[in-house]
Amino acid sequence: MKLNFNIKINSGVPKYQQLVNAINNELSNNLLSEGDALPSVNKMCGLYKLSRDTVFKAYTILKNQGVIKSVPSKGYYIANETRKVLLVLDTFKAYKEVLYHSFINNLPDNIITDVQFHHYNIDNFKTILNNSKGKYYKYVVMTFDNDEVSSVISNIDNDKLLLIDWNIHSNKNNNYVFQDFGKAFFDALKDAVQVFRKYEKLVFLYPTFTFHPKESILNFKKYVELFNFEHEIITEPKLFKVEKNVAYISTSDRMLGKFLEQCKTQNFEPGVDVGFLSYNETPMKKFIYKGISVISTDFEELGTKAAEFVTQNKPVQHYVPTKLIVRESL
Repeated sequence: MKLNFNIKINSGVPKYQQLVNAINNELSNNLLSEGDALPSVNKMCGLYKLSRDTVFKAYTILKNQGVIKSVPSKGYYIANETRKVLLVLDTFKAYKEVLYHSFINNLPDNIITDVQFHHYNIDNFKTILNNSKGKYYKYVVMTFDNDEVSSVISNIDNDKLLLIDWNIHSNKNNNYVFQDFGKAFFDALKDAVQVFRKYEKLVFLYPTFTFHPKESILNFKKYVELFNFEHEIITEPKLFKVEKNVAYISTSDRMLGKFLEQCKTQNFEPGVDVGFLSYNETPMKKFIYKGISVISTDFEELGTKAAEFVTQNKPVQHYVPTKLIVRESL
């Protein structure tokens, strides 16, 4: 057999790694399957004008990865159809753990997931994706607000790329599973109108350290103006002081901690003296201080839909709904 493979002399990727990537890519495209024979070292050298050391190093890496096996006096064969998927997240938080477990629990045993985090750093993001090109069956990527993101993800084949969480830097042809930080956020807040009427004022806590999409701020302003709520937006955490008869909406769990600490100091009862609505459901929020109210997308569904993209080989363009869960903190 002959691989769909051309050596790129001026590439920054070593030749042995180009060969590793080519074989993994053939597996990803179902052009190789378990039991298929690979060219011998000598034949591979002749076909692609590679040194024996280069081919042997590539085959050794693939053997260590469990992709191929060698049979004495017979040669090299595809050992199994294990495929690798790259999952790129921004940071590891409790609700991302829900997404992650939902994703991997809905994948078959022959699919292995590598997880990396870009931490909203464009250099990290570029390094992760540029170094991974050609090495994975599918790429599931959480992007962020940076002008260079579009050019980085454009280097990945569209049918292998799934964008998740935030609709930014996507185009009409991309596969995606998103949550809606705009209209869906606004509609969920509308369900809380009567609960918020208990309080004299609504405060949106949007600290400077957050990377939460700014469209939520725009929809908060639209909401309070439509329903005639006295309101305030606090971006500086040092200025946050819990006041009686005020309800707070927060994008940050750090601010939730500050809220509960100040309530304890001032002897305020959440849901009675003050209110709190937290962004993003986590497994523990239903148990914290009699229950923290949340406005959240379904991260379990997000992970399940992402896994479907990997397993079903069909295009996907899906928005996961956002919902309000009222607990004792409101």
